[in-house]
Amino acid sequence: MPDVAIVKEVADRICDNVEKVIIGKRREVQITLLALLCEGHLLIEDVPGVGKTMLARAISRSIGCDFRRIQFTPDMLPSDVTGVSVFNQKTMEFEFRPGPIMTQIVLTDEINRATPKTQSALLEAMEEHQVTVDGVTYPMEKPFLVLATQNPIEYEGTFPLPEAQLDRFMMRITLGYPQPNDEMRILDSQRQQHPIDQLDQVISAAELVAAQQAVTEVYVDDLIKEYIVTLANATRKHADIYLGVSPRGSLALYKTSRAHAAVQSRDYVIPDDVKVMAEPTLAHRLIVSPSARIKNVDPRAVLGEILDSTPVPGTRVRGR
Repeated sequence: MPDVAIVKEVADRICDNVEKVIIGKRREVQITLLALLCEGHLLIEDVPGVGKTMLARAISRSIGCDFRRIQFTPDMLPSDVTGVSVFNQKTMEFEFRPGPIMTQIVLTDEINRATPKTQSALLEAMEEHQVTVDGVTYPMEKPFLVLATQNPIEYEGTFPLPEAQLDRFMMRITLGYPQPNDEMRILDSQRQQHPIDQLDQVISAAELVAAQQAVTEVYVDDLIKEYIVTLANATRKHADIYLGVSPRGSLALYKTSRAHAAVQSRDYVIPDDVKVMAEPTLAHRLIVSPSARIKNVDPRAVLGEILDSTPVPGTRVRGR
């Protein structure tokens, strides 16, 4: 039986700590943590100034992980991300100078401002947790999480993420503006200094790895697996969808549903776990058809329609 108690304890301690900085966004903080527990990556799509960078910094401080930020620009090269080999005249050998991606938690700010060639430099690191420079492969240190941000308002001078890049992100969220009372608390919290400066580490990397391992042992019944596959197939056959959910998307929903169940102190997945995680896990993978785009069809609305029309599986004794 998986030790889901450690998962909930780790989740609660990190969320409570991060909320000292990110006020009034408990659900968004939890989703970020679920991505970390599943060893996945997160795309944060929102306007400037709502706390995207602070969220990444608060998570890294809570775990005691190394954190780096990459500010993407159109003139950035792939080697600026992965690193480069430099010839050392003393040793007469090439030495690898690691790039900012070689860390544990990396914030790729305004990822859609980089060219597709530079964006593609992240693909290997995100999928295989390694980078290859001049034919030599360098593994990433665990835990490894990419938090990418993009501004949905400005389109001039940007390069939309291709489907292959979007599919690498396990989930996508938006932070949104805070409620008026939460914004008042934000003003009070920064009266003298930013609360991020006083944020302490609350768990160790070893505790996080143990929680990640516990998530992989959460039980998923075949009926739940069929439900996930049925939802994925429905997106591929929908009239308004040009490109549906890939098998990687089904696997992401499978993993995040287990993590959500563990955070709820359950060692088994129920249909509600799948429903809760479907929108942040699948919506960004759906490509709307040109005819539906003219009618301003939202992928989230399509996904909601599919969830409403797909029969929810019943229950049975485990293992039968």
